[in-house]
Amino acid sequence: MTLITPPDAAVAALGPSVVHFIGGEKGGVGKSLVSRLIAQQLIDRGIAFTGFDTDRSHGALMRFYADYASPALVDSLEALDAIMERAVEHPGQRVLVDLAAQTHDALAAWMDESGVLELAHETGVTVNYWHVMDTGRDSVDLLARLLDRFGDRLRYVLVLNQLRGDCFSQLETSGQLARALGLGARVVKLKHVQDTVLRKIDAANSSFWAARHLPSNEGPKLGLLERQRLKVWLAQSGAEMAAAGL
Repeated sequence: MTLITPPDAAVAALGPSVVHFIGGEKGGVGKSLVSRLIAQQLIDRGIAFTGFDTDRSHGALMRFYADYASPALVDSLEALDAIMERAVEHPGQRVLVDLAAQTHDALAAWMDESGVLELAHETGVTVNYWHVMDTGRDSVDLLARLLDRFGDRLRYVLVLNQLRGDCFSQLETSGQLARALGLGARVVKLKHVQDTVLRKIDAANSSFWAARHLPSNEGPKLGLLERQRLKVWLAQSGAEMAAAGL
């Protein structure tokens, strides 16, 4: 299919494309949950986006938002190239990439060897890296590694996932939070929501939209107050993410 490039004025009106990498390297910190939340927020705001799922076996975007996502294997240059090509060739697009655990090295090598961040700068594409963290030391060490590798070349969003604990003192005393803030990082606090609500949604393979709107006898079968708690949580999460530059 031949892509027709809009006139310069039309491209400017669409605004720059934005690529959102959702990482954290460590398994189980909530990367896929954050990816699902971002996907739902973009849908709710009527913002066009394309999702790429790098998890070979448990891809959350492919599972919960299959209409918006495609697989992307990080050991394939062609698959990774498609991420930037989508952003560059479709002005105004949001590109959402859910990074599986242990993909940092392959992603960083692709960025460096292909000049990805330089291309983004030349074409006006914004690249955001959402570093999802739990309260453990591993998350702090992985943040330090990320900052060491990319410095001020990336825009960072630190997601403090309070579903995995609410004491982030190790981050605060490590010096890495101050370092990230000095590089312009923004912080999102993902508040806790009732565990049963998320378990029901996951068991039903439901999007957050369906969980919020379907009758109580359909989909995840949430009760009235469970749906209300979900609604409040989604609104809080959306406000945090919007303030961080979503």
